[in-house]
Amino acid sequence: MTVDLNADMGEGFGPWPMGSDAELLDVISSANIACGFHAGDPDVMAATMARAVKAGVGIGAHPGFPDLQGFGRRRMSLKPDEVRHLVAYQLGAAQAMARLAGGNVRHLKLHGALANMAAEDVSLAKAAYEGALAVDPDIIVMVITATQQQAAVERLGCRWAGEIFADRAYNDDCTLVDRSKPGAVIHDPEVAAKRVVAMVKAGGIIAESGKVIPAAVDTICLHGDGATAVKIAKAVRQALLDEGIELAQFQGR
Repeated sequence: MTVDLNADMGEGFGPWPMGSDAELLDVISSANIACGFHAGDPDVMAATMARAVKAGVGIGAHPGFPDLQGFGRRRMSLKPDEVRHLVAYQLGAAQAMARLAGGNVRHLKLHGALANMAAEDVSLAKAAYEGALAVDPDIIVMVITATQQQAAVERLGCRWAGEIFADRAYNDDCTLVDRSKPGAVIHDPEVAAKRVVAMVKAGGIIAESGKVIPAAVDTICLHGDGATAVKIAKAVRQALLDEGIELAQFQGR
C-alpha cells in the first residue's frame, strides 16, 4: 500500500508568516503552494518553492478566491469563465515561480471556499479544472475524493488523485463538516493518526456517523496552520509507516 502526504503552505504574506512550512517539508511528499489570491505573495512563493525543490517535495499550485482578508474561506459567486480565468492565472504564476526555483508544478489543488463549492457543484469544478488544463493538459488535479470534484475530472478525462483530510471530520456525502460546527477540526494527533490509518486500510472515507464510503485514497492532507499541525503530521506519518504503508508522491489515475 502506498499513499502521499500533502500540506498547504506558502500562506504567509509580506512580513506576516503563517504555518510551519519548514518543519512540514520534512514530513510530506507533496506541497500545495498558495498563488497570491487568498494568501502568499511573489517573495513568499519564491522562498516556499525553493524549499520544496531542496526537500525533493512535489510542487502543486493552490489557487483560491481573491480574498486575502478572509483567507479564501468566504464564498463568492463567479461566472464559469471567471472561474476558469481565476485558476489559469494563478497556475501560471505558480509555474513561473517554480521554474525560477528550479522546479516544476506537477499538480493543482483548489483552496478553501472555492474547493468546498467545487465539491458540491460539478459545473463549477469543471470550469476550474478546465482553466488549469488549458494551461497544462498533463497536470494532476487533486480532488476531494468521492465529491463533485471527482465527477468533474472523470468527465474531463484528465489525470487526478483522490484526497482525504487527516484533521477534518466528514459528512455522509463525503463533504467536510463545516468549520463552525463542533468537532469539525481534529486537534488531537493520536486521534488523527488512527483515523487516517483506518481510512487508508478501509480504502475509503469514514464519516462522523461511522459510515464507510469506498473512495480513492491517493493522498492525505495535513493542514499546516493549526497549533498542533506539525504534531499531527508527524503522528500520521509514523502511524502509516508503522502499518507498513509506503509514503510516495501520487502519480495520478
